[in-house]
Amino acid sequence: MKAIIPVAGAGAKLRPLTYTQPKALIPIAGKTILSFIVDQLHDAGIDEFIFIVGYLGEKIQEYVKQTYPDLTCHFVQQSERQGTGHAVELTRSLVGSEEVFVVLGDTICDYDVKEVIDSPYSMLGVKKVDDPRSFGVAEIDSEGFIEHVVEKPAIPKSNMALVGLYKIKETEFLYECLHHLFEADIRSYGEYNLTDALDCMMKRGARFKAFKVKNWFDCGKKETLLESNATLLKKFGGYVHESVHSENSIIIPPVSIGAGTILKNTIVGPHVSIGANSHVQYSIVRDSIIGSYTNLHEVVIDHSLIGSDASVKGLSRSLNIGDNTEIDFG
Repeated sequence: MKAIIPVAGAGAKLRPLTYTQPKALIPIAGKTILSFIVDQLHDAGIDEFIFIVGYLGEKIQEYVKQTYPDLTCHFVQQSERQGTGHAVELTRSLVGSEEVFVVLGDTICDYDVKEVIDSPYSMLGVKKVDDPRSFGVAEIDSEGFIEHVVEKPAIPKSNMALVGLYKIKETEFLYECLHHLFEADIRSYGEYNLTDALDCMMKRGARFKAFKVKNWFDCGKKETLLESNATLLKKFGGYVHESVHSENSIIIPPVSIGAGTILKNTIVGPHVSIGANSHVQYSIVRDSIIGSYTNLHEVVIDHSLIGSDASVKGLSRSLNIGDNTEIDFG
């Protein structure tokens, strides 16, 4: 089985942070979003990955090659973002007839990966949501088989949202349906969507079973990214690297603090992730994600995203700041 991970999106809802960094490489609870996905799949036995890259794709390639030198990795360029269906179709020559597990590049979920992989059926991950109109939606029968999927329905017939996890056994069938979308120019909201290809497969006889994820950590926008960071820190307990230098400072767990970071006269936590080699002085930081090589001086920050190589001085409350930024509130 091969894993397909589309990571070509621009992450517009997380700008300005994503102007210089792919969304998949944003740190959360001590790891990147991408590492959460790859580690989960690799631990379950998958060792061949296809990454669909586009915006800042060279950073994805560099990160994967450095972090996972022993994995078999392929990189496919999606020059024009025309939807998830278009992205997956680009992998056809690399997949052939082998089973695939497609995981969207901003999807961190809590589920039994091995159980899904070993299932004799194609499987789609679902989660009950209050308002399914912003998601792909699955209509499921009494035996757990999916009868129909539709992308962002105006009047949903189900509240079971597709979470971005797709294990597909009949891959030749999948690529036939993707080709059909292009031939017939079938689009949802202006894009060739994977959901439409899956529905095509179901209409032609393919059987998909739903599996419910225990947790779905939304990393698509600032508010939900910070919530996911807090939840994952609570779940895994956080980690403070042994090289962190703390002088007259208080750390309130759970937090994740990277190697070489210096804390001086500072309170950090709870629910804070700080990258490597950052300096935080005379500050209070809580419920935030801070990048690497960032300097914070005399600030009070909560519910904030601050990129790498940034500098913030003075007093602030809630920020969303990209990389290579300098702000002085003095």
